[in-house]
Amino acid sequence: MRPMTQAEREAFLAEPHVGILSVTAEPDRAPLTTPIWYEYQPGGLVKVITPPGLRKVRLIEQAGRFALCAQVAEVDDYRYVTVEGPVTEIRTASKREGYEMAVRYMGPDRATGYVNSTEKTSAGNVAISMRPERWNTFDFRVALG
Repeated sequence: MRPMTQAEREAFLAEPHVGILSVTAEPDRAPLTTPIWYEYQPGGLVKVITPPGLRKVRLIEQAGRFALCAQVAEVDDYRYVTVEGPVTEIRTASKREGYEMAVRYMGPDRATGYVNSTEKTSAGNVAISMRPERWNTFDFRVALG
C-alpha cells in the first residue's frame, strides 16, 4: 500500500465514481456528508451540480469550501482520493452541463431519457466548482499473481 502519485490521483478522480461531499455544518452538528455525482479533469476544478437552496448549498456558500472523497472499495482493489479546496464559482448550471454529467454516469443512451424526465425538477440547478488544494490518497491494492 502506498500514496498515489499526482498523475495516478488525478486520473483516479477523473473516473466516474460516486463522490462523497463533505462540508462544515452549523455549530453542534457534524459535517454534512452526502453522495453526489461530480466531474473532474486532471489539473482542473471539481464540479458538482445540485438543486439550489438545499442545506448543502447553503453550507458550501457559508464555508466557501468543501471536500470530496472518491473510492473503490473492493477486497483486492481498495483505493481512495480525497480533495479539499475553496469554491471558485457557484452559478446556474446549463441543461447541457446536466446532460454531460448524466452521460458521465449513465452513458448517452440513458442520459437523454434521464435529463428529459428530470427537466422540471433540475431547472435552476447550480454548478459549484472547487479548486483542489489538499489531496489525501492511498492505494491498498493487493498484488495479484
